[in-house]
Amino acid sequence: MSAQASGDSRRSAKWETRRQAIIDTSAHLFARQGYHATGITELCVANDLGKGALYHYIGSKEQLLAAIHDRVMDEVLLGADRVAEAGGRPSEQLAMFGDELLDVIHRYPDHVWVFLHEFPALTGARAERFRSRRRDYERQIEDVLRAGVASGEFRDVDPWLTARAWLGMHNYTYLWLKPGGRLAVRSVAKPFAEIFMTGISNPSGDAVPGGHGAE
Repeated sequence: MSAQASGDSRRSAKWETRRQAIIDTSAHLFARQGYHATGITELCVANDLGKGALYHYIGSKEQLLAAIHDRVMDEVLLGADRVAEAGGRPSEQLAMFGDELLDVIHRYPDHVWVFLHEFPALTGARAERFRSRRRDYERQIEDVLRAGVASGEFRDVDPWLTARAWLGMHNYTYLWLKPGGRLAVRSVAKPFAEIFMTGISNPSGDAVPGGHGAE
């Protein structure tokens, strides 16, 4: 690598590190004040940057919002990849999905608040990217539920509806599952899995022909 290329690489790494710090600081501000109520001047003050320098890193306010959403989806989809690699029975996979999702919510509470509340502010290609990535994750949850119904491990539940019940149960822990709080991620994930599995498990353990899981 030439000296110039090495220098460019170091500058690029430094730029990306600064950009990620801006994303994190801005997520905190948006979570406290709301996306629309937070102006560029406030973002500049919070990040100790002039307006031109801020735009150099974020491009636009909406691009910054999209980056916060990407931070959450990147982590969530990485967790989904780990679940797929681990394999196991549908009940085991669903429990692992819960572990992974709660870990993201616990580590990025501000980002998750913005993710859940401010996504309607995304427009055009950014909105489409968000919807596509979110739907990809939802389908993975639905697929695990569908596999559990097909194998007889789960009752004949509707995978689409049950996935949304599962997501609602986990997503809104952002309201009370805080770093340094009374409950740790693992102490929440395990009982959540037990509560949910009690509701959808097939007591007979026999395969259920037809039904929603076979659609």
